[in-house]
Amino acid sequence: MQRAYVSFSGDEFAAAAEDALLGALARHLPFAVEPAQRAAWLFEIIHLKAIAAELPQAQFFLEFAIPRMGRRADAIIVHAGLVFVIEYKVGERDFARHAIEQVHGYALDLKNFHRTSHDKAIVPILIATEARPQDIGLGFSQADRVHAPLCLAPGDLLPTIRNMALLSPAPEFAADAWMLGAYQPTPTIIEAAEALYRGHDVAEISRSEAGVENLTRTAAAIEALVTRMKASGGKAIAFVTGVPGAGKTLAGLNLACGRMAREIGEDATFLSGNGPLVDVLREALRRDHRRQRGVGRSDAALVAGRSPDKFIQNVHHFRDEYVDAGRVPSEHVVVFDEAQRAWDRAMTSDFMRRKRGQSDFDQSEPAFLLSVMDRRPDWCVVVALIGEGQEINRGEAGVAEWVRALQAALPHWHIALPPHLLADASSLDAGLRWHLAHRNPTIDDALHLAWSVRSFRADSVSRFVAAMLGEDATAAAVMRPDPALFPIVRTRNLAAARAWLRARRRAGERSGLLATSKALRLKPEGLYVKAPIDVCEWFLGPSDDVRSSSALEDAASEFAVQGLELDWTGVAWDLNFRRGARWQAREFRGTRWTNIRDDDGDLGRADYVRNAYRVLLTRARQGMVIFVPPGDADDATRPPADYDAIDDWLAACGIPVLQGVG
Repeated sequence: MQRAYVSFSGDEFAAAAEDALLGALARHLPFAVEPAQRAAWLFEIIHLKAIAAELPQAQFFLEFAIPRMGRRADAIIVHAGLVFVIEYKVGERDFARHAIEQVHGYALDLKNFHRTSHDKAIVPILIATEARPQDIGLGFSQADRVHAPLCLAPGDLLPTIRNMALLSPAPEFAADAWMLGAYQPTPTIIEAAEALYRGHDVAEISRSEAGVENLTRTAAAIEALVTRMKASGGKAIAFVTGVPGAGKTLAGLNLACGRMAREIGEDATFLSGNGPLVDVLREALRRDHRRQRGVGRSDAALVAGRSPDKFIQNVHHFRDEYVDAGRVPSEHVVVFDEAQRAWDRAMTSDFMRRKRGQSDFDQSEPAFLLSVMDRRPDWCVVVALIGEGQEINRGEAGVAEWVRALQAALPHWHIALPPHLLADASSLDAGLRWHLAHRNPTIDDALHLAWSVRSFRADSVSRFVAAMLGEDATAAAVMRPDPALFPIVRTRNLAAARAWLRARRRAGERSGLLATSKALRLKPEGLYVKAPIDVCEWFLGPSDDVRSSSALEDAASEFAVQGLELDWTGVAWDLNFRRGARWQAREFRGTRWTNIRDDDGDLGRADYVRNAYRVLLTRARQGMVIFVPPGDADDATRPPADYDAIDDWLAACGIPVLQGVG
């Protein structure tokens, strides 16, 4: 990807002909230049040429790529050790909120993901071409040296640049070398899905550090398996495991999208039993497609003519479609996201009897889904993405159910898996591990994603959360992420938690409140977890929409957010996971709390509660605040001492108390 369409020093830019600059910009577009775009470019060129004549040593870039956001900044000027990111709104008198957030987002994107911008002072500037001259406030108040967005009239730009240059102690740097710095984005899964659907490769939208290397190796391993099965006419399943936030969903989307984009005559689909994830991703792709078409982007055409509803499907709808034993699926490659959440035999049979009228249905969801793919007369590959330790509901049987299905009826299927699934510490029992080992599997450590790509500031969050939910507070304290990179604080005041989140969210970042679906005694605090939320608006709506996560009005549960993420989270802790001599899982029935005892089987009900908190505590990309209510001595269901014990444990794990909101 070419970083900028035009790059000139100030004296070169001032001397260049307007038509030559306009032609240089137009040559890079994959579609015809619309009259409005031509007029906007011409205004920018004339305006910036006058400024360039006064700043001959500055460097001017036009249409500078911001890859994670899929956009280009109108202009960037590097001068006096400062990076000025400029966005024009031609014909506008006012400064719209979305436009301010847009240019601010560009600046933050460079700061966080453009390696040579990490130590630079960056100034986002929005210019409304018909605005009156503005009062300009200068100075950097943020620790990361990203200035608050400046809203200017065209005539304000040159004096602003000069004044900031006089005030800045920043050393000069080579602008060309800065431009060529590595760009290492960490997109949200929504941003990643949009980029992949437009045809980008996973390496373009992820960090080129451990995380993306792991993702690339995983993709290569799966592609090799697909090629092998296609050539031999075989059938195979690949288990892909990973730590929370390691990019399992990203890997699956990349595989399904990539096979469609190459037009190789094979159908591929991405299946998930996570209804909110499916709904949010589909709606995000629809909205992005409309946006791209609205600005004339021809590269926004749907991949291979496929709609989001076909590319991403709810696994339960897929199951219902193939209840008829005579139907053969069109897909050769099927990716099952969050396969650990597939239902066991009892849950599936009960559902099919009650909801689908199938009284004789007697298979687990993994067994049935594999039997459907086995109907293909030629070849197929199933990719099961496993988030270990993330089963959060009754009937979710984990990876063991998939192995039992292979053991019972599919001896001809080849199995590929990461080595740790065969280790003694695996979640599988000895009998299932023995069976896997004797199936002559392909054992490949590339099928385990060991590094988090969710947070671009700290890969240690998932390890810290696992320790915090364990029994050794001292060990957890040692693992706490660097607070300068990933702040985690605690508070007993919900209003303070909200203020902390609002103070930290900038530009297009998202914040939100989270609570487990069983946290019923948060209701007196104003958080009613049983109130339904519109997940699409919660994750995709603008910050001024009261339905949006960033409005901080509605708390989302583990079911709404699993597989998705926010920049800043507030996690509300209730007494359904209480701290005594050990952690105790409980549920609220009627008017009192009752203890949950572990059930027989692979996963006890108490584990679901722990896993629900694990999911909530690993949703943040940049930082989180944990809210523990103060309780009420007059309410037997909210004893202050029980909440105090939780807060004391968090303190022992090294989480500091919130000391203000700045």
